[in-house]
Amino acid sequence: MISTGSPFEAEIGYSRAVVADGWVFVAGTTGFDYATMEISDDVAAQADQTFRTIAGALAEVGASMADVVRVRYILPDAEDWPACWPVTRNWLGEVRPAATMIVAALQDPRMKIEIEVTARLPKT
Repeated sequence: MISTGSPFEAEIGYSRAVVADGWVFVAGTTGFDYATMEISDDVAAQADQTFRTIAGALAEVGASMADVVRVRYILPDAEDWPACWPVTRNWLGEVRPAATMIVAALQDPRMKIEIEVTARLPKT
């Protein structure tokens, strides 16, 4: 089990990432910088921070963004989605995992995007 030290992990009772049978399941991750607990007002900046957190969790188990096979984007406002496209293309444009975007409320009104990924550990 991987933790980013987010207070949400302990308060709610989940791990940032779990490895099972060669798969890495990364929990829904938001744009908080968990070291400072700060979050930008800008959806694209939140998306980029979210990917940095996800990449860090993947690296802890020996995987990378190149190993992502599935991604889910959750946004409270569908109109914010196009602003995230350059960020998603930067992080996953070469990988091109299966993807879904869902519109749903998030637990904190400051959160403008939540991203969840599934990756396959590289064969060693």
